[in-house]
Amino acid sequence: QVQLTESGGGLVQPGGSLTLSCIASGGTISRYGMGWFRQAPEKEREFVAAVNWEGDNTFYADSVKGRFAVSKDNAENTALLRMNSLKPEDTAIYYCAATRDSIWPRNSEIYNYWGQGTQVTVSS
Repeated sequence: QVQLTESGGGLVQPGGSLTLSCIASGGTISRYGMGWFRQAPEKEREFVAAVNWEGDNTFYADSVKGRFAVSKDNAENTALLRMNSLKPEDTAIYYCAATRDSIWPRNSEIYNYWGQGTQVTVSS
């Protein structure tokens, strides 16, 4: 039973950078694809980024391509979401998730475990 804990959220000015961490406990994530989702106030949860089991394939929502970078470190049992050139519309609660199926990483239904979320606020 893998438990995921996000950290690294906070307040950042537009154009700034922030890195979110997802630490897994209770099991290894080496055989899991890792996804990041976010949910803004009054909006549905949306896909942000994902990385496959091996960590060599990444996927991004169009809204974050070129600005965000997702990675995983199986040895440290962590996943990262590096966010650059942040915009006010990036403001949301960010969740990490783990899936044993990396074929359709944008589909939230395939993820088996979810973290509690961390707040990211982009404002001047």
